[in-house]
Amino acid sequence: MDQKTHQQTNQKSGNILFNYLKESIQELKKVSWPSKQETWKKSWIVVWFSLGFAVFLGAVDFILNKIIEVIL
Repeated sequence: MDQKTHQQTNQKSGNILFNYLKESIQELKKVSWPSKQETWKKSWIVVWFSLGFAVFLGAVDFILNKIIEVIL
């Protein structure tokens, strides 16, 4: 590959990256972002659901463990 072809390839890949970043920024400006209050509310829903599910799985594990101990 000669120097000129190598240079053109680098310019094309640089333009592709630049165009990708430019288009990504334009698309992010179009996004309808949630309010701070809505974000906090939904975050707490996720936290409480995760904790509840962890407690549920812990209880199921405990019960199944006791059943297996009785059987063995």
